[in-house]
Amino acid sequence: MTAAVVSRPAAGTVRTVLTIAALTLREASRRRVLLALAALTVVLLALSTWGFSRLAANTGGSALTSGETRLTASILLNLVMFGYSLIAALGTAFLAGPTLAGETESGIALAVLARPIRRSAFLLGKWLGLVAFGAGFVVLAGLAQCLVVRATVDYWPPQPAAALGLLAFQTTVLLTLAVLLSTAISPMASGVVAVGLFGTTWVAGVVGGVGESLGNHSVARVGAVSRMLLPTDGLWRGAMHAFQDPTALMEFGGGGSEAFPFLSVAPLTAGYLVWAVVWVAMVWGLAATAFVRKDL
Repeated sequence: MTAAVVSRPAAGTVRTVLTIAALTLREASRRRVLLALAALTVVLLALSTWGFSRLAANTGGSALTSGETRLTASILLNLVMFGYSLIAALGTAFLAGPTLAGETESGIALAVLARPIRRSAFLLGKWLGLVAFGAGFVVLAGLAQCLVVRATVDYWPPQPAAALGLLAFQTTVLLTLAVLLSTAISPMASGVVAVGLFGTTWVAGVVGGVGESLGNHSVARVGAVSRMLLPTDGLWRGAMHAFQDPTALMEFGGGGSEAFPFLSVAPLTAGYLVWAVVWVAMVWGLAATAFVRKDL
């Protein structure tokens, strides 16, 4: 009897969270940002299809060998996937701010929360809807790109599921940061700061790679610290390693490959993945605390 009574509020909360997530996903699909994402994706797919088809045309004879083609395709695939990663970052960062902060400023959130709905459940539903939108986009776009590469140069990544999963996780990390920022600053500012931190972390990772290739541990530590503070670059490097051909590092010369921004030396460790999960949980907890205390 007691267990049944306790389970009813829990079931009601889960139902509320899922309903808010579905409404958020529907709302995100109606915003103009979806059209912008779709347009950018189509343009990038078209350009990459043309580029990979030209690469295939140069294979054989006195041009590129099949091994060189696979190596080039592997590097170019990482380059194009970074483009999708950037598009997803821009889209989700600038979508999270208006979705939460915009509703707070317009009074819509206050009207919804006037009902017996906890603020944390409302925020969780919003977050889940945005994660579904951002992760779904990057997985579908990345899968389409992999199919293009397979059709043009007959290259298929060694671990496509893991790579796409890490890209989706990277999008989730940045979106969680954007949600936290949207509880404190304006929608536009939260998107700008989130994307700025995303780009800064990537640049710091490249600088750290240069430091590793030169044996400069102080410079290399820049990349290591930045990947701990914001796990987007670490997850991106894990995705690159899963996309790239296993022989890419040997063909590129091994030791100096850390300085190349579109090659990854090693796969992600289980410890780093755990840290990324903990990071998302901590940042979401901070966002929930800030939202609960926010004066609507």
